[in-house]
Amino acid sequence: MELRINGQLVTVPESITTVVELIHHFNLENRMIIVEQNQTILEKQEHEITKVKNGDILELVQFVGGG
Repeated sequence: MELRINGQLVTVPESITTVVELIHHFNLENRMIIVEQNQTILEKQEHEITKVKNGDILELVQFVGGG
């Protein structure tokens, strides 16, 4: 399946069906992350139920600490 993630075309396995599975695929589950899918910001509790499909446009935004 092809997704546009943070502006780049990315191919991920067809077995990935939800946003939370995509987060796990990229090993981001232990990070503070905001997900936007097709110009809609998702609440964290929506990650497990929101489906991803071929052609979706996603932004995965991580918070980075610093000073």
